[in-house]
Amino acid sequence: MEYILIFIAAVFVNNIVLSQFLGICPFLGVSKKIDTALGMSGAVAFVLTIATIVTYLVQVYVLEPFDLGYMQTISFILIIAALVQLVEIVLKKVSPALYQALGVFLPLITTNCCVLGVAIIVHQKDFDLLSSVVYAISCAVGFALALILFAGLREQLSLTRLPKAMAGTPIAFIVAGILAMAFMGFSGIC
Repeated sequence: MEYILIFIAAVFVNNIVLSQFLGICPFLGVSKKIDTALGMSGAVAFVLTIATIVTYLVQVYVLEPFDLGYMQTISFILIIAALVQLVEIVLKKVSPALYQALGVFLPLITTNCCVLGVAIIVHQKDFDLLSSVVYAISCAVGFALALILFAGLREQLSLTRLPKAMAGTPIAFIVAGILAMAFMGFSGIC
């Protein structure tokens, strides 16, 4: 039951993008088409889950035992950057087709603050390893849900006639705000 609550809270109630405002850059930048949103969502889900596992293990078995808590942020950033590079190298060798599909999105994940944010939130909430993995996957699902919904809305908006002053970024911000308010409706669930 605890894991179901973590999932519902991370996907709907405390959505990493719409409620906690982490990962806004790819949310706004890669949301013009649904297929690019799907690619980015898959890449973020993969890296987010692996990065959370590795940073959790580093936090528990290296930083805390040696009283190096002040090194948390910089070590997490280095771990995330190294993981993204490692994933990129492995995908290039093992699956060139998947590398081509995600190649554009992998370098962008290095600077995606939702990956770092989830790694730090897991430590702040004192999750164990399994709860951390469930939370990371849930945040990835929430990120994907918000990104794909937003991309679908932006694709539909591109088909409508808008006043010149509202076209592009202004309407994207308005739609993102309305989407965030819609997700606020789930706040009474958990």
